[in-house]
Amino acid sequence: MELIIYLLIGAIAGFTAGLFGVGGGLIIVPILYIVFTQMHYDPNVIMHIAVGTSLATIIVTSISSVTAHHKKGAVLWNVFRNLAPGLVLGSFFGAGVADLLSGQHLQLIIGVFAVWMSYKMFSGAHAVIDPNRHLPSAPLQFIAGGGIGVASAIFGIGGGSLTVPYLNRHGVVMQKAVATSAACGLPIAIAGAVGFMWFGAKEQINVPNTIGYVHIYAFLGISAMSFITAKLGAKVAHRLSSAMLKKSFAGLLVVVGCYFIYKGLI
Repeated sequence: MELIIYLLIGAIAGFTAGLFGVGGGLIIVPILYIVFTQMHYDPNVIMHIAVGTSLATIIVTSISSVTAHHKKGAVLWNVFRNLAPGLVLGSFFGAGVADLLSGQHLQLIIGVFAVWMSYKMFSGAHAVIDPNRHLPSAPLQFIAGGGIGVASAIFGIGGGSLTVPYLNRHGVVMQKAVATSAACGLPIAIAGAVGFMWFGAKEQINVPNTIGYVHIYAFLGISAMSFITAKLGAKVAHRLSSAMLKKSFAGLLVVVGCYFIYKGLI
C-alpha cells in the first residue's frame, strides 16, 4: 500500500513537472510532507526526509532531461564544467545547513521561497537577455555554483529556478540556459542526496525504510512514475496556454508557500 502511494505521488509530480515546465521538487516536497505526517513519522525530521528524498528523485529525472537536451546540442558543457565543482560542494554544504535547522525553520524557509517563486511566475518576469554580456571568469562561476548549490539543497530542488536566471543575466539564450541548467541539476541532486543521507545517518531517526534523510520506498516509487508521466505532462502542456499554465502553477505555489509558512510559525 505504501509503495502505491509513492507511485501515485510520482505520477502527480512527474505530470505536473512536465505540464508546468519546472522541476518536481516544489511539488514532491509538500506532498511528501503531508503523506509522512499522515503516517505519523517524527515531526522533527519529516521536512528533512521530504527534502532529501526529493533531491534523490531529481537524479533520475535530471538524467532523462539532460539526455534529451544533449541530443539537440543545447547543453553548454564548458559552462557546466565551471559550475559543477561549486554546485557539488554547495549542495553538500547546503544539506549540512538543512540538518542544523529545525523542521519548523525549514518549513518557513521553503514556504517563503515558494511564495517568491510564485510572484516571479505570476508577474511573468521575463529575463531580458543581452547578447553582448558574457559569463564571468571560471573562479566566479565556481562561486556562483556554490551559492546555487547551497540554496537548491535546502529547498530540495534541482536548481533550475536559480541557474536559468543566472545564465540569462550573462547573455545565455533561454534554450541553452534551460538545457545547461538541466545538466547542473544532476550534480546538485547527487551531492545533495548524499549529503542528506550522510548527515541524516548521524541522527537518531526512527522512520522505517530510510537511509539518513532519504526514504528508499518513496525514492523508488516517485522516480519510476515521474520518469513516465513527465512526458505525458509535456504533451498536454503544448495544447494549453503558456500564460494560463504559469499563473495556475503560481497560484498552487502560493497555497504551498502559505501552508508551510503557517506550519513554520505555529
